[in-house]
Amino acid sequence: MSWNLFIWFALGAVLCWAVGAFFAWKGRSALVYSFTLAGLGIFFAFIVGMWISLERPPLRTMGETRLWYSLFLPLAGLIVYSRWRYKWILSFSVVLSAVFICVNLFKPGIHSKALMPALQSPWFAPHVIVYMFSYAILGAATLMAIYMLFFKRMAGDVEMNITDNLAYVGLAFLTIGMLFGALWAKEAWGHYWAWDPKETWAAVTWLCYLAYIHFRKAKPAEWRTACWMLLFAFACLQLCWWGINYLPSAQGRSVHTYNMK
Repeated sequence: MSWNLFIWFALGAVLCWAVGAFFAWKGRSALVYSFTLAGLGIFFAFIVGMWISLERPPLRTMGETRLWYSLFLPLAGLIVYSRWRYKWILSFSVVLSAVFICVNLFKPGIHSKALMPALQSPWFAPHVIVYMFSYAILGAATLMAIYMLFFKRMAGDVEMNITDNLAYVGLAFLTIGMLFGALWAKEAWGHYWAWDPKETWAAVTWLCYLAYIHFRKAKPAEWRTACWMLLFAFACLQLCWWGINYLPSAQGRSVHTYNMK
């Protein structure tokens, strides 16, 4: 599979997702599932093709992790739609996924078969994949917060219930991803945790979402503050994911800057 083919797979997937989102507004559930799942299948086919051609999981570079994030965003939107029949979340997730796809088109990164010894651990792939899925779920929670703060300008019990459940699920997978990462670190570097800059920001991100959950339990009526907490937590998540590569504290020190390209 050549990276030059990505644009065609991406166009096919985004078109299917957009049609699925359109039918969500028309109340045609069968067509929503048909087109959204077709788009997921097309996009995943490209990832599998890259996996085969690279002879390794496409998870090393930032461009490769964005592939998984672009895949999981519409999946998260479909999960929300399936559970709560919330129509607009599919549209928002498709738009956000398209943004990350466009970033990959203009800045794909370097895709080579090379895989340094530290990344050859069996814990590497599940760690990154689980993390990307948690990022997508937490991204959906952030979309809910943005919707209530800037579009609807109010929150009902249903909206906050959806947001809370997304935060619960996202934090659960984030925790599992961190545990996989600790096992990977023990095998690769001999220790579970070393307060590497990326590990530090992973802990900060985890604590931010945990703080949101505790705040919601303590003060359920203060939904606006809770939504702002989600936005702050998502900003920390972005810093942990890719922003850390550009921080002076990580240059020459972090063992996680291998995926900067």
